[in-house]
Amino acid sequence: MNLLGLYTSLKIRSMANTINTADLKRQHLFDMLFRNGTRIFAFLVLVLLGGIIVSLIIGSLPSIQKFGLSFLASSEWDPVQENFGALVPIVGTLVTSFIALLIGIPISFGIALYLTELSPKWLKRPLGIAIELLAGIPSIIYGMWGLFIFAPWFGDNIQPWINDNLGTLPLIGEFFQGPPLGIGMLTSGIILAIMVIPFISSVMRDVFEIVPSMLKESAYGLGATTWEVVWNVVLPYTRVGVIGGIMLGLGRALGETMAVTFVIGNAHELNKSLLMPGNSIASALANEFTEAVGDLYTSALIELGLILFFITFVVLSLSKLLLLQLAKQEGKRT
Repeated sequence: MNLLGLYTSLKIRSMANTINTADLKRQHLFDMLFRNGTRIFAFLVLVLLGGIIVSLIIGSLPSIQKFGLSFLASSEWDPVQENFGALVPIVGTLVTSFIALLIGIPISFGIALYLTELSPKWLKRPLGIAIELLAGIPSIIYGMWGLFIFAPWFGDNIQPWINDNLGTLPLIGEFFQGPPLGIGMLTSGIILAIMVIPFISSVMRDVFEIVPSMLKESAYGLGATTWEVVWNVVLPYTRVGVIGGIMLGLGRALGETMAVTFVIGNAHELNKSLLMPGNSIASALANEFTEAVGDLYTSALIELGLILFFITFVVLSLSKLLLLQLAKQEGKRT
């Protein structure tokens, strides 16, 4: 009986080892498939990015070969004579995005600060949902509202005041002079600001909420005010997330198409006044790509897309360098 029991025990152990070995092999196979699958997905992004760049460069070659670097400095846009320049759309894109961030960042910061530090609990959820709903509104709705509601009101009530009070100032007055048309660069920047505020404020709110309560309570215990806690505790702790939210909003502003197309005026003219109509890269592509006749015209529009891609890449690279520099300074202080 003892020998039989010993034999049975050894046989069970052998079967268990066989099962464990099979399980380990199967788990190893799954792990290898998982690693390789995720690696393929990661490299697929790079392949797609490279494909987009190559396709833009190939499509832009006729325009690049004919105009060269003068394409960036010329304000001419004459499809009949096939004389194209990207200066007006580039300036319009940068100016409207700058106006959007100039207005949107302080408002987004105030919204996020109120929701995380000052708002009563019963009000946080409704306000948060409202902000998220604003982020989900299609851009064409913002454009229609801007053209039919905001632009007439802005031209009748705000632009005359801007002309009378800011247009007479030295140095900066020429940026605020012009007929009260309602539409224009400033109107486009304001609409973009309304569109990017939900994105920036949502990211800021989320990163503000991850700050440990112990850090803030310790600062309050030392007698710090709410502003001092935010400036000295919350912002340093969430610096990367805040800059990331701002870059998200900037990316939305740079690439926005339909809303800008409705209210910017779509004029290939370079004006100093922010009240005058202008153009952006995205709105130029939306208005003219389907009507482009001839290889050179199409190539010039594709080169505009390549320039927008390059602008976005430069902005994101500079933000990354800024974060690295801030990290180095933090290490030195530590």
